[in-house]
Amino acid sequence: MGSRRLAMMCVAACSGAAVLAGPTTATAVTGAARAASAAPAASAASTVGSVALGFVATGSTASLAPAALAPAAVSPAATAQAVLNRLTTAQRVGQLFMVGGSVKGLSTTTRTAVSRYHVGNLILTGRTTAGAAPVRALTSGADSMTTNAATSGVPLLIASDQEGGLVQVLQGPWFSRMPTALTQGTFTDAGLTRSATLWGSQVRRAGVNVNLAPVMDTVSASFARQNAPIGAFQREYGHTPAVVADKGSAFLRGMRVPGLAMTAKHFPGLGRVTGNTDTTAGVTDRVTTRTSPDIGPFRSAVGAGAQLLMVSSAVYSRIDAARPAAFSPTVITGMIRGDLRFSGIVISDDLGAARAVQAWSPGTRALNFLNAGGDIVLTVDPTVIPAMVGAVTARVATDAALRARVNAAALRVLTVKAANGMLGTRIAMSGSLTGSTVSSLQRWLGVTRTGALGSATIRALQVRVNVPASGVWGSRSMAALQSYLGLSHDGATTWNSRTVHQLQAYLNTQL
Repeated sequence: MGSRRLAMMCVAACSGAAVLAGPTTATAVTGAARAASAAPAASAASTVGSVALGFVATGSTASLAPAALAPAAVSPAATAQAVLNRLTTAQRVGQLFMVGGSVKGLSTTTRTAVSRYHVGNLILTGRTTAGAAPVRALTSGADSMTTNAATSGVPLLIASDQEGGLVQVLQGPWFSRMPTALTQGTFTDAGLTRSATLWGSQVRRAGVNVNLAPVMDTVSASFARQNAPIGAFQREYGHTPAVVADKGSAFLRGMRVPGLAMTAKHFPGLGRVTGNTDTTAGVTDRVTTRTSPDIGPFRSAVGAGAQLLMVSSAVYSRIDAARPAAFSPTVITGMIRGDLRFSGIVISDDLGAARAVQAWSPGTRALNFLNAGGDIVLTVDPTVIPAMVGAVTARVATDAALRARVNAAALRVLTVKAANGMLGTRIAMSGSLTGSTVSSLQRWLGVTRTGALGSATIRALQVRVNVPASGVWGSRSMAALQSYLGLSHDGATTWNSRTVHQLQAYLNTQL
């Protein structure tokens, strides 16, 4: 993202604490689909081993059984294909959009984008210094909008810009104040990875599952002050491709530990321009070529595990002078898919409000990006969603080539969701503290899963919500949990349906 959102200056320091836990990527709860979605290495190896040996676990024992009866591991791609097969055309198109919604509360327009236009992804816009609790409530509510009618129950990718410095959407209690990328670039690799793991855990615990970072653009030291989108805000990790590749990848690896999907941006780089594409038309890079050293950091990010790659809306005259990079088959299909061999999600920079793309109608912007080979059209302005989705839907009905592109792009989006454990069985929003809800809670807390709310589970939950770990649940613990979930206090001394319902909604954003 460019600097439209940077203008909202960050002023709040961290006033809360964060408790680190293990990765949120989870093992199977119900069936092979969940196992495939989460797919941690140890779980996958265990499953394969059981199949090969022909043992099936029954309660606390293992009995000899035909190997064919044991559940086989299913790949994220296979899980995604099964989900794609059940989506309507409108829902497939919806997976190819990410709509903006204020981090302080989603508007009716944003909600309608999901409920009526089947949009499958959300970006939190603006800034908040209110801390994690209201964000948890917002993301839980957003996740609850993914009904069968809206998205066929497919959860949203919920994204935020958490780079550091002036680009940190989520601030306040439970969020550390992150330094600029240029300062992060002075950390050791190991130190930066450790810090990013902490920062990422805070973001993931807020219900956000995508970080639109790191910035992998290279800005020379002599040009930094003239470089409006990156250097002026110290968003670069250093002033050479080697430093940017090294430090950006260290940041990325740390953020991946708690389960965030990470985004390398802004391909093929915004380090050689003076204008900001958010506020300026005709921004052109006259230096970068297809083989420039500045491409190197993006290649490193892909190797470090980036699952999304964001494309700039500037024009690169020595690559494709006829169109912005976001509309260029040379950039997306040739360089990203071909040169970098990237198979994840190609996401646009803002195609809604950015000045750089206002010469095209909203519908044409979406079509140009998808026809160039892109996967997710990002718009911070939710009011253009009807025109964008309408244009793509109408063209798909008559254009077989675009229809094939939409299916392929939707499959890539779903595959990333599956790889991050998002396409498995979800917790029923019953408001009752059932054994399965307690088991899910235990899984989130990293304690033994018994399905019973014993003292060990209570102590772990008390630590998580920052009250003394007595092992006895009472009014103080309940009030702390309600605060953690972004609920107002109701004076409850024990579990009630209101709190359990919100806990179930929140756990669906975590597991």
